[in-house]
This record gives sequence, C-alpha cells and structure tokens, in this order.
Amino acid sequence: MGMNSSKKTDDALYAAFLQGDSASYDQLMIRHGDSLTFYLHGITHDWHDAEDMMIEAFARIMAKRPRIGEGAFKAYIYKTGRNLAIRHATRMRNRRSFSLDDLNTEPAAEEYLEERVTDDERKKILHLCLDRIEPELKETMWLIYFEEMTYAQAAEVMKVNTRKIDYSLAKAKKIMREELRKEGIHSAYQ
Repeated sequence: MGMNSSKKTDDALYAAFLQGDSASYDQLMIRHGDSLTFYLHGITHDWHDAEDMMIEAFARIMAKRPRIGEGAFKAYIYKTGRNLAIRHATRMRNRRSFSLDDLNTEPAAEEYLEERVTDDERKKILHLCLDRIEPELKETMWLIYFEEMTYAQAAEVMKVNTRKIDYSLAKAKKIMREELRKEGIHSAYQ
C-alpha cells in the first residue's frame, strides 16, 4: 500500500510529478501555496499580485521541470516567487521592501496569524515591534520562524550566504528583544 500523499516528502511528491503524477504537483501546491502567497504579499503589498505570482511560480516548475536538489523544493519555489515579485516591483517602479503590514486585512491571513498569536494585544505589540525592524531583518525572521526554513534555504531565497542569515537573525532578535522591552514585554511567556 502506498504512502498517503500528505505524508510524502516534497522530494517524493516532486519525483512523482516528474514521473507524470499530476496529483503530486497539486499536493505540493496545496502544501506550499498559501504560505508562499503570504510571503510574496510581504514583497508586493497586494494580495492579488501575490497570489498570481504564487501560481506563476508553480506554473514555471510545471513547465520547466527543473532539477531540484534533495530537500530544496520549498527554497526553490520561494526563490522563484521572490524573483517574480522583485521583477514585478521593478516593472511597476514600486520598489517597496518586505513588510508585514496589512497581513491581517484578509480573512485567511487573520486566521493564519491567529494560530500563531492568540492574544490581540500581544499581536498588536508584536506588529508594532516588527515595524521597527529593517525590512531585510524582518524578511529573515519571517523565513526562519514563520516558514520554518533552514538557514541554507533562507539564504538561497534571499540570495545571500548563510553567515548573512545568521548575522541578520541575531541582529533581528536583539532588536526585537529591545523593542518588546520598550513595550513592557520582558519574557516570551508574559
């Protein structure tokens, strides 16, 4: 009996897709589509553009069928989406940087964030503090903590080396701790 597709790794699903199993491609899109859309919204600041770019990123994989290293599918799809979003921003002459602003304006985004932050007041404070962090540092935190990428995957997405990810994450955490203290939060369990 075969393994349930929801339990298959990205590598197994992608290999099955390359062998002609379109259901495996669909499963990859279901698994990563929403989180990629949220990430792309941070670059585009537009939910519809972000969704279009998510679809285009997956369409490019379907059309090109690239070789993707073991354990690298998520980083590959995020890198593809990020490249599309940056090109789009350049074309629109709207070089806005990564932002978490307005993530809670759409019902799906609100539900997504509510799973991570249940207390409204803490959520407001968290967003206030995140808004004070440089966009590159905020993007690094997003990829590592919200998307649960490895340093190598985040580095590939952001086109930097892992030392830069490590440095950015350390700096972001230090700034976040300082900003949270300013708001009266001295412990993650408060």
